[in-house]
Amino acid sequence: MDLTRQPPRRPSNLGVAGIVGAARMTDKARAHNKEMLGEFVYGRYSGLDRRILEFLGISADDFAEAADEHDDGTLSNWMLEQGNKTEDEIAAFNQSELERLPADKKHKQLLEERLAKYAPDRTDIKTVLQSIELDDWGCFWQVDLTVRPPRSARTRDVAGICGVARMADKARAERAGKIGDYKYGDISGQDVRILAFLDVSADDFQEAAVSNPNDIELGEWVQENCDKSKQEIDTYNQAMINRGPDETTHERFEARRQEVEASPTDITTWVALQDLDDELSFGIVDLNRRAPRSPYDTDVYGMVHLARLIDKGRAFNGNTLGEYFYAEDSGMDRMALGFLGVSADDFTDALKEYSTDAEIESWLQENYSKSDAEISAFNEKMTHMGPENERYQTMMDRMLKKLGAEDTNIRTWFALMDLDDEKTFAL
Repeated sequence: MDLTRQPPRRPSNLGVAGIVGAARMTDKARAHNKEMLGEFVYGRYSGLDRRILEFLGISADDFAEAADEHDDGTLSNWMLEQGNKTEDEIAAFNQSELERLPADKKHKQLLEERLAKYAPDRTDIKTVLQSIELDDWGCFWQVDLTVRPPRSARTRDVAGICGVARMADKARAERAGKIGDYKYGDISGQDVRILAFLDVSADDFQEAAVSNPNDIELGEWVQENCDKSKQEIDTYNQAMINRGPDETTHERFEARRQEVEASPTDITTWVALQDLDDELSFGIVDLNRRAPRSPYDTDVYGMVHLARLIDKGRAFNGNTLGEYFYAEDSGMDRMALGFLGVSADDFTDALKEYSTDAEIESWLQENYSKSDAEISAFNEKMTHMGPENERYQTMMDRMLKKLGAEDTNIRTWFALMDLDDEKTFAL
């Protein structure tokens, strides 16, 4: 979970182990592990986290590791086994935290400031947890779609249903008066189809989206109000993502495609066209929406992996890297940068300065020139590179198993990367 874009679950949420603050601590631990904690603090830096961990007798490091290894249900069982607390002890802990009042001048002042900023007419917000929840809500419910696009309709962050996270972004932006050129609710064809599937009104969904800026908690609201089976959701998701123009909409689709991007593309679905429009409108590369270019792509400098490296670097600069690794965190990126003789920081800065592939290629030729023979040798080495020892073969086998492709004849890292991209964005 990226806590630069949304808050963790409410401290009053009992969804993990039935313990106040545990669901919130879980979100923060997972964000901490992915270096997506934002302004939040985890473990010993958080008073609530410290009290929970001390109550259960668990270290922050052990909990962070367990949070990555387990889903919420399994994590709950692990916590209860580790803590060995009775129901009465847990109930007493929960009551103590729910009733905790600001005990010092700093926390009293925080509550006063939050009330003045976000809820000046409220007189019922008095506890530490209420203060935290108010701050989370005030900091995150307003989405500004004049500075960045909503999430892709591919995203299943909310209740596992395509399009709901995007619609939530638009609902919050409209309420905040920052929806830009986007449309929400009954004036958006896509939203109309989503709302009909959920069987909720645009007004009710907007109220829920504004009240619940955390994806998991909004997803819980959707599940409570949408009686759909997993099979129905899977069928809906497939239809939505793969929906293309029919006979009556073909001309409109082609006209819109030409308006978005005049050069030939392989765009054949409405969602893919929507994603391209979002990226081009804001000048971003968003690897939550699509894969970076193939490692085999040699369109830039005639060099394999460079186009992919550029896509990941631009996404890194835009905080839209998704699940990909970049530069020092990626073995292939390190090899490409090492071959060129450019540092990760210099390459990343160049991507900020130069906006096109051609400009990056010219910059490299001028400052880090490589001969055709050197590039050819590099390409040969990289495209045929596979696991060099048993440890790396085990790693590849594990990745293939995760992708459900154990029986393939994939032997190189490039082939594995292409397969991973395909599986990641297929539905």
